[in-house]
Order: sequence, then C-alpha cells, then structure tokens
Amino acid sequence: MTAVPSGPAFSVHDIPFSTYGSWFDISPVVAEKTYAEDLHLVSHQNGMHAVLRLVPLDPGTGDRAETRVEASPGLLTWSGASGRIDLAYESPDTVRLRGSGLGLGVSAAAHALTPFSGTYFFHDPATDGHVFTSYETGRRYRVTVLSGTLAETAGAQTLGRAERGLAMAAEADGTWEIALDEFETARPPYASSAPFDDIVRSAQGAFADFADAVAPWRSSATPAAELAAYVLWSATVRPAGLVTRPAVLMSKHWMDKVWSWDHCFNALALAPGCPQLALDQFHLPFDHQDAGGALPDSVTHSEVLHNFVKPPIHGWTFGRLRRRLPMPPTPAELSEAYDRLARWNDFWLTARRAPGAQLAYYQHGNDSGWDNATTFDPERVVVTADLAAFLVLQMRELACLAGELRRRDEAARWTAAAEEMQAALLDRLWTGDRFVARGAGTGDTWSSASLLDLMPVVLGEHLPAEVGSALADYIKAHLTPHGLATELTTSPSYLADGYWRGPIWAPATVLVEDGLRRAGHQRLADDISARFRALCETHGFAENFDALTGTGLRDRAYTWTASSYLLLAEAHALRDGR
Repeated sequence: MTAVPSGPAFSVHDIPFSTYGSWFDISPVVAEKTYAEDLHLVSHQNGMHAVLRLVPLDPGTGDRAETRVEASPGLLTWSGASGRIDLAYESPDTVRLRGSGLGLGVSAAAHALTPFSGTYFFHDPATDGHVFTSYETGRRYRVTVLSGTLAETAGAQTLGRAERGLAMAAEADGTWEIALDEFETARPPYASSAPFDDIVRSAQGAFADFADAVAPWRSSATPAAELAAYVLWSATVRPAGLVTRPAVLMSKHWMDKVWSWDHCFNALALAPGCPQLALDQFHLPFDHQDAGGALPDSVTHSEVLHNFVKPPIHGWTFGRLRRRLPMPPTPAELSEAYDRLARWNDFWLTARRAPGAQLAYYQHGNDSGWDNATTFDPERVVVTADLAAFLVLQMRELACLAGELRRRDEAARWTAAAEEMQAALLDRLWTGDRFVARGAGTGDTWSSASLLDLMPVVLGEHLPAEVGSALADYIKAHLTPHGLATELTTSPSYLADGYWRGPIWAPATVLVEDGLRRAGHQRLADDISARFRALCETHGFAENFDALTGTGLRDRAYTWTASSYLLLAEAHALRDGR
C-alpha cells in the first residue's frame, strides 16, 4: 500500500483526537476548563460527558504506567518505558486499540451509579462484549477483545458506588488488541473490518483527502493550514438528534455547539473544496428558524436555544459563500436561501424595531455575539451601528438575490430599505467623528473603547470615504503585535482574559479585514491578516487570544478560528500568486 502522510502532530491537551462524523473524542479535557490526568472517551451527545477513562498499565505491577501521548490525524499513541498503546478510529463510532508491552484499563469515568445517572457495566453473553451503558449520553460502549488476555473485570452488574471496568494484560509476547464501539440499544457482535495498520492508513488518507480539498493552496508560507483543516475535520459530526445535517461543532471540547453566527465562517472556509458540507453549515441554524423568522442562539445534539439570537451577518456570508462555491447555486438553492434570509431580516425589522424607529436594537450583548463588550455597559437594550451595518449588507444581498430570481418588485423594495437604513445609520449614530450606541428606550447615546463600535467598516465600498478613513484610523489603535484587540489596551475596562473586553477574536478579524479591503484600505487589511495568521501559526486555534501576549485563551480547539485562518491564508496565497 502506498504510504499516506500522517499529517501534523498536535497536543491532545489543546486539540481532541477524533474523526470526521464521530460524536465522541479522546481527550483529557472532561469539562469546561477541566483537565484529567488520563485520556477519556468524551461524548457530545446530550451534552459533554466524560464516559470512559483509558489508563495505560505497567506490565509488572498493573499500576498506572507513566507515558507520553502523541497524536496526529489517524493515530494516537501512549509511549512508555516498556511499550506502547495505539488507538485509531475504524469508523465514526468505533475505535481500535492495540498494545505492546503495556496493559490498558478501561473504566467508567463516574464511580456513582444512581437510578438517573452514571454508567452501568456488564458482560453481554449474546455478543461476548463488555458493555458500559451511560445514563448521560443514552448510549452503550462495548469492549470486544480481539487478541490477548483480559486480566480482570471489576464492578460487573454492581449498583451504587463502585469501580467498573476491565483491564487488558501485557502478556509474555506483549501484544493485545480490542475494539471499542458506541451504539444505541443493540448491535451484532463486533467483526473486524481490517488489520490495525490498514485502519490507520485509511484514517490518515481520509484526512489527507479533506486537507487537499479545503487547502490545496497550502505551502511552507501557510504552515498552520493542515492543522486548521484537522480542527475542522475532527470536529465534524454526522446528523443526529436535533443536528439535522453534517455539522462542524465549534469544538469537541466544551464549546460543542453550533452558534448562529459561528457557523458562517466554517461555511466560508469549506465552500471551495467541500461545497455541500459548506451549504449544510450555512443552513443548519435555518432548519430551526422559528415562526417569527428568528434563528436560534445555538443548536446541539439535544437542545435548541432561543433565549438570544446572534447578529445578522448571514447576508454578508451568503454573498461571499456563493462566490466561493465551485458551481453557482441552482435557482432552487437561491430561492431557499432568499426565503430564509428574508424571514430572518424581517424578524429584525418587525420584532426588533421600536414603533416609528428606523434602526433595530439588540436586547442584550449576547444578541450581538460580543456578549460582554463595553458598548453594552451603560444599557443592554441598545441600537448599535454594527447591527445596522449588517442589516444593510443583508438587504443588499436580498436585493441581489431577488433580482436573480426575477422578483423585481422585491429587489427594488430591498434596495430602497437598505439605502434608507444606511441613511438612518449615518444620521442617527454617526457624530461626524465616530459611531455611537443609543439606548432603545432612553434615547441616550454613548461611545466606548470597544472594537464593536467600529464594525460598520463591514460596509466597505458603501461607506462614504471620510467615514471609512475615520474608522480605519480608529481600527489602527486596536492593533497589537498579534492582532485586533476587542477593547483598546489603554482602556480602564481592558481585561487580558476578559472575553470581548480585550482578547483577539477570529470573526471580528475577518469581518474588519474584509470591510477595510473593500473600502480601499488594502495595506491595513494586509497587516491585520498577517498578524492574525502569525498568531495562529504560533499559538494555535483558541477561542480567543490575549491581545498583548498572543496566548490562546478558553477553548483551545475552536473551529471558527481555524476557518478564519484558512480564509485569510488562502486569500494571502492567491494574492501572492501561489
């Protein structure tokens, strides 16, 4: 068999080991900001749950062996003084493990079993498998011994509090192999599909094909592109529960949702190489659009939240998305997108405008995506310039779509509405020097040191030149050596790990860079792109980054960060002629 590149190495403390389509990963991250000593099988069905603990065992004592963990797409390895254990995904719901010179303990992560929680363990005579059944995930996890000796089991059929699990022994010849599969209620006895090495090569080949599809332009000048592709590939789950399509979760750590603006950046990054997957990302939140046209705040396997919304960047997104697809959308696809975008836009124009008002408002910082930005410090129910700008772009895209669909009256209506809202934006929120926010109920106005106040730069070529130049000058003040701080670092409200009160975020970077470029500020856009790409190449794909040190913060395997890197790196490579 032809050798397949193994792909980039990575730390499982930062990026979970998983595969395309799987709802579980192998990681020491077992809850928000919580790291276990050992790797666990962590499920993302019905929430994030550490189900099984995987412990390498010393062949002489049977105690926990000291090992180092190495991971690359397709293969995870524990290496110790006396041997190694390898793990690979045979399919999205099955992993194979083999050991040489080391044993392995597989045990329930939770010791307590109650009538409503925990993991029950038993031997199933029908399949000769040892089965863990989890209340939290509603799934079963079966261990089948393929070769070697089962050293012991503990806690089979035990109720209450107990250790539950099994251990594989390292025999004289030092080898053993097991399969661990996840299923719902019943499944035929496990049957091996291929030798272990073939499974590894198949997994590596599947990832290599994905990387070639989403980043064919990668080179030594874009050194993080392959790892960014892995973050996306490994965070993708197959349809299940309320997830109606193949979905790229924001992470297979604790940020294991699809939020209704995060998905836009993943769709854009995937569009040229994986067009159907890209369209699935764009449409997934729209599958849960409510009767009033609003998108949900987030979607998970078992939960759709409607307590907040997210900013209407979807018109901006779809305009870019359809230009990035290798084949233009069909009229039916355009019509579906148009109808969904129109209902989403109408939600803002009806449910989120005060009587007689021209501009829409957010009800909370969470609606903006910038949850705790200082723009929302004086009040939370606020008319902001970024929201108006996004709606203007969305209505311009709706006008374009309506024209292509030969709905001329609707095209004219959307064009007029966009022009009216932009005029209102400049009249009501532009002071001649900067944009301000306005209390939806009080009418009070204020400015802040938040980058959010400068987001109308997304209007790009539609901005009056003097407004675009003023915004560009303000944006320069937010630049640190690593990128755009979301709060001026000189602000008394700046916090190094303050979420949207300082750290660098990928979506703000992409939106600002795009707007500046379309407004003619190419040099500043190039600088922002270069700094963010260097940040990711040095510090990975964290949820956000310390603006002064570049250190990754919060969830360390965030897909919209990886996608934003891919978008900026691709554009740079194309501009540079590669």
